[in-house]
Amino acid sequence: MAQLITKTVHQHLHYVPQHWLLQCRTLSLWSMKKDPDLESALSRNRRWIVNNQIKNIILRYPNHEIPLNALQKKFKTLDLQGNAHNWVSKYPCCFEVHLRDDERHCCLTKRMMSLVAEEESLKDSLEPVFLRRLVKLLMLSLHKRLNVLKINELKRSLGFPDDYLIRIVAKHPDLFRIVNHSGRRSSMEVELLHWDPDFAVSAVEAKARELGTQPCFSCSLPSSWVKSWERFQEFDMLPYISPYSDPRGLVEGSREMEKRNVGLVHELLSLTLWKKVSILKLGHFRKEFVLPERLNVLLLKNPGIFYVSNKYQIYTVLLREAYVGSELVDKDPMVVVKDKFGELMQEGLHEYNQRRRFANLDKRRKKGIPLARVVEVKGRRRSCENSDFDDDHGENKLGGLLDQEERKRFYKVLFDDDAS
Repeated sequence: MAQLITKTVHQHLHYVPQHWLLQCRTLSLWSMKKDPDLESALSRNRRWIVNNQIKNIILRYPNHEIPLNALQKKFKTLDLQGNAHNWVSKYPCCFEVHLRDDERHCCLTKRMMSLVAEEESLKDSLEPVFLRRLVKLLMLSLHKRLNVLKINELKRSLGFPDDYLIRIVAKHPDLFRIVNHSGRRSSMEVELLHWDPDFAVSAVEAKARELGTQPCFSCSLPSSWVKSWERFQEFDMLPYISPYSDPRGLVEGSREMEKRNVGLVHELLSLTLWKKVSILKLGHFRKEFVLPERLNVLLLKNPGIFYVSNKYQIYTVLLREAYVGSELVDKDPMVVVKDKFGELMQEGLHEYNQRRRFANLDKRRKKGIPLARVVEVKGRRRSCENSDFDDDHGENKLGGLLDQEERKRFYKVLFDDDAS
């Protein structure tokens, strides 16, 4: 019977296009046992992303206010449908709408502007930190220079301000220079002029110095993962290779090269705010960082060091040791400020839903509709009272807003890499 089944399977596979089989094999390489805590840490909230973009749009307009008609036109770039006025009205703690010259305008609230000022002040005080990150990023590259467009892909993850070329690069002509051999804007690069050995110390090496031990990776897997632990211990027995060393003396595909590549990805993740990065964007630096073409294989072979997720159909790699449960071990000051933005938005959304709830209750009382009546909605029995309070497929249910864990998940989110 088993032979018959095997023969039948092979007969069917003969008629399956080869590119389908190749795609299935490729997809299988991305499988990794899900970690609920890390999946929660990687949760993104599309509403926060959109509101952050709206905030940035408003700040670019004169007097920090935008006509709602102009904002409506920009909704397409934000992948939004519907009415701009209805959207911003849901977040009264973040946005204000007022009439000026018979036209509705939108601006940021005082509390929102206060957070914007706090973030800008923090950016000023963190310039030495941004400088150090940029220097280390360039030192990781093979030729100590990187394309500006590629740096821009990581600037949100690294916490860089939008004007980092002026705020950081231009202020330090002794360290950086702008190179553009072709004259095209897309070919502009930032080059490091001075190698600082004090910066050429990885996070792994810095931790080893504190502990007085040899540099080594830490494994953040449960003890029940016996085979993974055995592979990790075997891998970690190889001498640590600094990601700041020249990789051209290593043989491609060797265990030493793998050790160096793991160290480089570990160091890059250590430089980011949320200790995570899009694998697609990381792959854009493959040549500059001398990373393997099959980067996914490298990451999945080391599950004790990296966690790979496909949440929201975006492949992301996260540094396991940087988290305890779903919480960052060490929070960057920029992360703390961004948490405050999330809290303010959540507060406004809760206020909006409460107003809407009471308004609907009042309408029912005036119409004489029994509040406890249960109606059939889409094949399910739901309370008439609750059915009108659901907003956007149930995302704004009042119960969820009042739940402490739900609030934590909302404003502790890791921000989308693609939100820039």
